[in-house]
Amino acid sequence: MFLTAMQDRYTTKKYDPSKKIENTQLEALKEVLRLSPSSINSQPWRFTFVRDDKKKAEFASASFFNAQKILDCDTLVIFSRIDSVHKFEAQIKATLPEGAVGYYDQFLKPQGEDFIKSWFDSQTYLAIGVLLSACAAEAIDATPMEGIEPEKYNALLGDTDYHALVGVAIGYRDEEDFNQPSKNPKARRPLEQVVVTI
Repeated sequence: MFLTAMQDRYTTKKYDPSKKIENTQLEALKEVLRLSPSSINSQPWRFTFVRDDKKKAEFASASFFNAQKILDCDTLVIFSRIDSVHKFEAQIKATLPEGAVGYYDQFLKPQGEDFIKSWFDSQTYLAIGVLLSACAAEAIDATPMEGIEPEKYNALLGDTDYHALVGVAIGYRDEEDFNQPSKNPKARRPLEQVVVTI
């Protein structure tokens, strides 16, 4: 049951580098990300899966206190949002229905580039939630990490049309990880404080 998967998931702090994710599961996660929802089906993103140990080490060096997680996890997934508004506009004109493009042109474009890029960020964060949920459903551990140096990530990725936002380490926990729920019970506000039914 999905509720049980969400109760069991947590932000993994220590990975077991000897445990590997099956290739079929990784391919399924890629397809799950491709299917992520976004406003007007805008899809202003790119997802980079990093498995090569040398490449992971390069990204780890640009990840502050998250370095060890990246070194030990199976795969680092980098979430980047499109950085070129011009390229985005060409993309949606080529792929989206007239109504969706009209919504963008009428309500979003007049707000200016900073607003548009913030909107790109919001869409990309939806996809991060999808990945974390999919990992929970597949009993794969995950760690979302805003503690990265985006400009260094961008340089390593070598694509000036996109801007790195978040890295997500995925793999399997070390049995001694202090943050797993059996050692550090999950802390969430009471249901009645966060959910209102009217």
